[in-house]
Amino acid sequence: MSNIGWLISQLFDPRAILDVLVVTIIIYWLLWVAQGTRALHVIRGIVTLFALLVFLAWVLDLSTLNWVLNRTWPGLVIAIPVIFAAELRRAFEQLGHTGTWLRLPFVGQNTEDNGLDVAVDEIVRASAQLSRLRYGALMVIERETGLQDYANNGVPVDGILTRQLLINIFFPNSPLHDAAVIIRNRRIVAASVVLPLTDNISATSNLGTRHRAGIGVTEEADAISVVVSEETGQMSVAHSGRLIRNLDQDRLRRVLRTLLSLDHPQTHRQSPPHRFSFGNRPKSDRSPSTSRQTERRSVGD
Repeated sequence: MSNIGWLISQLFDPRAILDVLVVTIIIYWLLWVAQGTRALHVIRGIVTLFALLVFLAWVLDLSTLNWVLNRTWPGLVIAIPVIFAAELRRAFEQLGHTGTWLRLPFVGQNTEDNGLDVAVDEIVRASAQLSRLRYGALMVIERETGLQDYANNGVPVDGILTRQLLINIFFPNSPLHDAAVIIRNRRIVAASVVLPLTDNISATSNLGTRHRAGIGVTEEADAISVVVSEETGQMSVAHSGRLIRNLDQDRLRRVLRTLLSLDHPQTHRQSPPHRFSFGNRPKSDRSPSTSRQTERRSVGD
């Protein structure tokens, strides 16, 4: 009865409720950061393994296994930052993005937002023309996480963002057409930038290097990538390790404006897709054999 009374007293203790609430929020936040990444599968594997071992040690009374488990917990605390280094880094970067938290709803758009509004229009128009010409392109929009480390490895441009300049950069066989361009506000910082490729090979098995690089940089930072396929002319957007494919000019503009928070809060926002969206493929007049050949050739994108 004393234990039951103590438990009832704790249920009405504000500090105990706050304690449980804080721990719940922390666990939920960590799982939300790990959602859609390899870390979620690693967490499931670790939890499943330890649950099975604890169950066996408790049911069968295995003293040696109990001894090993009791001494494994301290080592697991040290191993967690090593195993989930990339995910924890991304979580702390997102936690440090306080700019959106401090922005009041009644404050109007600043000059940077106006610059992004013009930049989005130039990117969309350039992407549409590149798509019609079947010129491959990879444009990365920098947000709060700086991409200067990647820009330093490319060719400095520091030019005003225009669709004509983007088309000239990605013109086939031009010196800067390969790799990516990094866009900061209304300026092209650098071109011919080499980006990290995503490690999620299973989900990107039918995608080429250009798409994998576009996804990979969004896994390392909060950037947004616009990818134009050289083989199919399809336009895609990558953000937070996710890829939205088969976009037309209007949908590309809406997606970019939504991700960059350029639209008013009252407007309808598109719900975030699954990690990879492969649906809504455009109809083609080619035969199935020709389509399969095109898919094999599009691996280079």
